[in-house]
Amino acid sequence: MKITKNLLAALAIATMGMALQSCSKDDPVPEVDQELITDVTLTFTEVDDAGMEIGTAMAYKASSAEGIELSTNIDIEVISGLEADKRYLLEITAYNSIAGEDITTEILEEGDEHQFYFLGSAFVADSPNMVYAYDDQDEDGFPIGLKGYVTTQPTLVGNASQFRLILRHDLDKAYAGAENPSWENFVQAGGETDLDITFPVTF
Repeated sequence: MKITKNLLAALAIATMGMALQSCSKDDPVPEVDQELITDVTLTFTEVDDAGMEIGTAMAYKASSAEGIELSTNIDIEVISGLEADKRYLLEITAYNSIAGEDITTEILEEGDEHQFYFLGSAFVADSPNMVYAYDDQDEDGFPIGLKGYVTTQPTLVGNASQFRLILRHDLDKAYAGAENPSWENFVQAGGETDLDITFPVTF
């Protein structure tokens, strides 16, 4: 009887060990719920000091059939219509053509989890040609970036810049510095990147 108990105990331990090992091998790695974006459009419209639209809208698009973050084959239009010493309303739209989903709506509905950053030499060079200001916010009062204003400098440096657009997901918006639209250390606020695309800009 004593030998039988010991044998049963050993078998029980072995079975538990195999079960744990099986779970560790077979359990899927949790995935971050990132947005798949195939098309991004930046629409600039000149506005006056009161914010009233006074110009014709200019739209520039980046697209990839596989998803912009998953592909090296991306069609990117050159931003070419901006002028010095102007203020433009900038509206961003995003779309997933694979699933037929309007990602703009999802970003807005989950605004507390998303935020755009505006980097590249257009915004963060020694003498940047543009300054961005958010004009939207989530339910907690933190910025999103689907809508904002771009102001060009009175004197544009050089004849080309890089407009780098980044969309972060699940970041800590209350983190010190995160409210800066051109914050180069945005990764410090945590989260994942849904979009990182650079538009060439010519003047």
